[in-house]
Amino acid sequence: MKISTKGRYGLTIMIELGKRYGEGPISLKSIAQSHNLSEHYLEQLAGPLRNAGLVKSVRGAYGGYILAKEPSEITAGDIIRVLEGPISPVEGIEDEEPAKRALWIRIRDAVKEVLDSTTVEDLANHEDEGQVQPYMFYI
Repeated sequence: MKISTKGRYGLTIMIELGKRYGEGPISLKSIAQSHNLSEHYLEQLAGPLRNAGLVKSVRGAYGGYILAKEPSEITAGDIIRVLEGPISPVEGIEDEEPAKRALWIRIRDAVKEVLDSTTVEDLANHEDEGQVQPYMFYI
């Protein structure tokens, strides 16, 4: 299973809304600018997220989007399923021979477990723990 830009940018939207949860509506323009993404593309992703009940849109001069639920109640799996469809490493698992089918099912279940146990709150609060600090050279 390969996550496309739809899933990746959808997660970006939701993480930004999670980081600013309770601060009022956030415009897609501000998210697009801060991540150097296309605002038009983010607008295309916001529709399915809204239809799935994950975000709400607020109209007006100070409008934008807010999470429809608490960040702790929305999982990465919810977002990926809305934007990418069912989670499956390969198509037609049922047609595979038993040994390969068992492998694909284990992979699918492991991916589902990670996505369904990771909330927007987890992602919004995540710090870059493993980020490598650049070397500082003094002359």
